[in-house]
Amino acid sequence: MTSVLFSRQHDDYVRQLLQGAGLRATRQRMGLAGLIFGQGERHITAEELYAEAIDTGMRLSQTTVYNTLHQFTEAGLLREILADPRRIYFDTKVDPHHHFLDEETGEMEDIPHNGVAVDGLPTPPPGKTIEGVDVIVRVRRPG
Repeated sequence: MTSVLFSRQHDDYVRQLLQGAGLRATRQRMGLAGLIFGQGERHITAEELYAEAIDTGMRLSQTTVYNTLHQFTEAGLLREILADPRRIYFDTKVDPHHHFLDEETGEMEDIPHNGVAVDGLPTPPPGKTIEGVDVIVRVRRPG
């Protein structure tokens, strides 16, 4: 009975999250949102999310995963982080902050916004203002 109640509460939470962002709570969005937001703050790639979805028995395409992640990002539920041309991460923490990226494992870890000082930013082009600065500190084990 407890797992049914938890599942119902979780589904209600996910449905409210999607509706609050102006998104319809379709079956696929509900399933993917449950995977993304059901584990606390995290960084995930589309490939990782697709594998998780398949492992749980969801039937969908990689294109659906990519489209859904971009819809969630546009709705303000996720933050897209371009780590390099090969890897795009989606972050459930949308507040300003920076990241460590382990070059060997691909694991991403948060750095608090005030944990990095950026000095000497260029003057933006005419008619533009700087909205933010994203710092990715690449790390690896020595030797």
